[in-house]
Amino acid sequence: MNILLLYPEMPDTFWAMKQLMRIISKRSSYPPLGLLTVSRLLPNNWKKKLVDLNVTNLKTADVEWADYVFISAMNVQAEYAKKAILFCKRFNKKIVVGGPLFTHEYEKFSEVDHFILNEAEITLPIFINDISNGNPQRYYKTGEFADLTQSPLPDWDLIDMNKYAYAIVQYSRGCPYHCDFCDVTALFGRKPRTKTSFQIIDELNLILLSGSPEMILFADDNLIGNRRDLKKNLLPALIEWRRRNKYAPGFATQVTINLADDEEMMNLMIEAGFRHIFVGIESVSAESLEDCKKTQNLRRDLLENVRLLQQKGFIVTGGFIVGFDTDTDKIFDDQIDFIQNSGIVMATVNVLKAPPGTDLNKKLRLENRLIEPFDFDENKTNIVTKMDNMVLYNGYKKILDDIYSPQRVYSRASQFLSYYGNHRTENPIKKELTYKDAITLSKIIYYSGIMGKGRLYFWRLFIGTFVRNRKNVFQALLFGALLFQFQRLHEKFMISYYQIAES
Repeated sequence: MNILLLYPEMPDTFWAMKQLMRIISKRSSYPPLGLLTVSRLLPNNWKKKLVDLNVTNLKTADVEWADYVFISAMNVQAEYAKKAILFCKRFNKKIVVGGPLFTHEYEKFSEVDHFILNEAEITLPIFINDISNGNPQRYYKTGEFADLTQSPLPDWDLIDMNKYAYAIVQYSRGCPYHCDFCDVTALFGRKPRTKTSFQIIDELNLILLSGSPEMILFADDNLIGNRRDLKKNLLPALIEWRRRNKYAPGFATQVTINLADDEEMMNLMIEAGFRHIFVGIESVSAESLEDCKKTQNLRRDLLENVRLLQQKGFIVTGGFIVGFDTDTDKIFDDQIDFIQNSGIVMATVNVLKAPPGTDLNKKLRLENRLIEPFDFDENKTNIVTKMDNMVLYNGYKKILDDIYSPQRVYSRASQFLSYYGNHRTENPIKKELTYKDAITLSKIIYYSGIMGKGRLYFWRLFIGTFVRNRKNVFQALLFGALLFQFQRLHEKFMISYYQIAES
């Protein structure tokens, strides 16, 4: 049996960071962990080939070779997943799909032959057994959740790690919180389930054998959901692993803001090598946080929490949302002020969406306030908002005009770098410099320091950091490269904005 594992293209969003990837000579941010895991769930005697459309083109010969084409995708990839399905169907191939996109919206993909829904560790083996018996069904669903201690090691042999900026692992699934716009609990439940520390260490060792990623992403929706296991097992194991691997890359992950309440957890995570953390701030309006059930962000000083995390040694990426029912036109200036005062250099701002499977989606469907088709782009929504549409988009434009302007990015980066790096750790993240780093440096200088509209601020940031706080010069270069990335994101938004304004 020949199996083609196909990963659709990611659109040009904040998370894809396509311009940054171009600067650092990588094809994509991170590999498709879901398909790498699926490969290990398939019989050993089946031949497998993985094509990631973010790093290479799909060849006719690859499709003709396959008996089945397996496709996994997230909601944001819906358009490109549809294109991939239709292309493969031209060759009369059997299509098997899974992942969050299809679990929630399988009825929109009539061309698909088999749907492996929910968690593949449960539903895929049943499908494989049915194929062996000659009676595969169209739909495979389950209301159960997988035991992650039985999840196999990803099949890293299927990819060239050097084409990606980051490697990726997953320690847990599920989140104890229940934000109404988030589909994590619908997909994975509210009780976080974890792999063992031994599994994670095995995965990390395989990654180091597969290539030299700039960073390793823990693709957990909330890494600190199971604090007890994290403190007792995983973090101590990661600290010991880092001691044995002198030049191991640092880690990135997603956490909730209440990490700032746990001194022990912060210290352990820094020692383990976590540096980049995404935190869903969402809104500075308590009313809006209450409305969307983001209770963990209430009754606290969000600005002070962010600063504490930064001072501890974390580089915080902040997520923000506008368009809540309780938002007024004051929210746009409030969000801008928070982002600027926080020193969060990497800030992503979304117009509120109601993804399929969420409580918000169910509520708005009853109110007849959903718009179809659904577009997951940051500046799009599938909601008939209470705020006037042009007030919302003009306010959203005001935020992006401000926070992505070179001067304001420079201001936040300078503020952050003035106090970052003063934390102490027994396990500093070390990097062996190679000729590839010299090439990357030259490209950053070219795109941001010579061709970029914010080149003046690039040089001010780089030279100022080199003079005042030299240990942060690599961070200054990263933020300098982001000047170019943010410029392109803003240009992309403006095209969309004028289309909305004209309609």
